[in-house]
Amino acid sequence: MSLERAVRAKLASKRDPQQEKEAQEWMEAILGYKFPKSFPLEEYIKDGQVLCKLINTISPGSVPKYNTTGGQFKMMENINLFQKAIKAYGVADIDVFQTVDLWECKDFSQVVMTLYALGRETYRHPEWKGPFLGPKPSDEAKRDFSEETLKAGQTIIGLQAGQNKGATQAGQNMGAGRKIIIGK
Repeated sequence: MSLERAVRAKLASKRDPQQEKEAQEWMEAILGYKFPKSFPLEEYIKDGQVLCKLINTISPGSVPKYNTTGGQFKMMENINLFQKAIKAYGVADIDVFQTVDLWECKDFSQVVMTLYALGRETYRHPEWKGPFLGPKPSDEAKRDFSEETLKAGQTIIGLQAGQNKGATQAGQNMGAGRKIIIGK
């Protein structure tokens, strides 16, 4: 098997049809229309127009003007506009797919992960009343300890300090037990 074919097979194995379906249903719910069944999801959103509409619906005015006609470079520019808009919305740079992942369908699973990251980010925006995608991010539970509390914690002795009970290797066997048979 050639290296390129092996890489392509590995990337294809990363795709999760269930996640792709959930992401598509989420986008359809936000945009208010169903995507055509005749196109796979990656082909339908490839030109970036749907993605720009999506972020404009979630955060109005994020992409004021995107290209509806033109060649490859205009469509790739739409994808770049979407990427900039979701970064400004709060999606971490590490969660954003590369343009070739969508345009050349190099790694569509990364595109789906970006949509999930955008869906998670909508939880952090109380002005968004639409549907969410993915699990809700956890809230920070910051604890502030006074100097007095920190110093008191330094005087506490750990549970095992000064004793050797409970920390033995009793009962642990490595390999099979030895069997000595006498008389054979």
